[in-house]
Amino acid sequence: MKVVITGSSGLIGSALVANLRADGHEVRRLVRRTPRAEDETQWDPSSRQLDPRVVDGVDAVVHLAGAGIGDHRWTNDYKQEIRASRVNGTTAVATAVASAANPPRVLVSGSAVGYYGDTGENVADEKTPSGEGFLASVVRDWEACAAPAADAGVRLVTIRTGIVLSPDGGLLGQVLPLFRLGLGGRLGSGRQWMSWVSIADHVAAVRHLLADDGVSGAINITAPEPARNREFTKALARAVHRPALAIVPSPALKLALGGFADEGALVSQRVLPTRLEDAGFTFTFADIDAALGALVG
Repeated sequence: MKVVITGSSGLIGSALVANLRADGHEVRRLVRRTPRAEDETQWDPSSRQLDPRVVDGVDAVVHLAGAGIGDHRWTNDYKQEIRASRVNGTTAVATAVASAANPPRVLVSGSAVGYYGDTGENVADEKTPSGEGFLASVVRDWEACAAPAADAGVRLVTIRTGIVLSPDGGLLGQVLPLFRLGLGGRLGSGRQWMSWVSIADHVAAVRHLLADDGVSGAINITAPEPARNREFTKALARAVHRPALAIVPSPALKLALGGFADEGALVSQRVLPTRLEDAGFTFTFADIDAALGALVG
């Protein structure tokens, strides 16, 4: 299988590239910098354009590129970058896919559970309507920009990803050093639900969606058992054999993170992977203790 991937240097992209290549698949990576390897092709997502020849004749395209959501303070300027990076890049990829002489059979396009906004105690799946807030509006625009691929007859899968757990980056990578020092703790009340997924299960889910020609549309990639933040905190403390007595109060988070505190760190999202499981996918790590034990234990 020949696969073109954007965002290949990110947490998910790098793991997916390694996994595909380990199974003998050919991967071409789209990069914004000057190419440094034979498998790299330069592109400029801000231009909203991509030469259709880049994706012509390949089997699949996986579009994961976009400005980081949880690694910057949400200033007004950075919020504009979050939206523009997703709208522009997805427009470029979907238009190229739709215009290719021999288009790929599938486009897997990144998305996020931010689509649902704050769900509180309510359970959300793919049938749940979009929520409110900045991130929900970004995700709606983001997903809409992929439509040209589907309109051209290409199978389109938009993956609404939860919090990806990996010791190499993301939320877990950021807090793990603190927990290993015994300085970890819950965020705010700790009652907020976290829709998480292990990096291994996320890569396996993408592989499943690339192969299953019967699946299209929005797919949640989250573990089937969301955890409250306080449960995540206790599980991580157990995994590293350290106490986790600290509490990061909500006002401090809002001061440090700006808008991301309300729509990221403190938001409650109880999202289930209904369509992914209906498609026959089985999670290796369904509960938070098993996942963190395997990742950092």
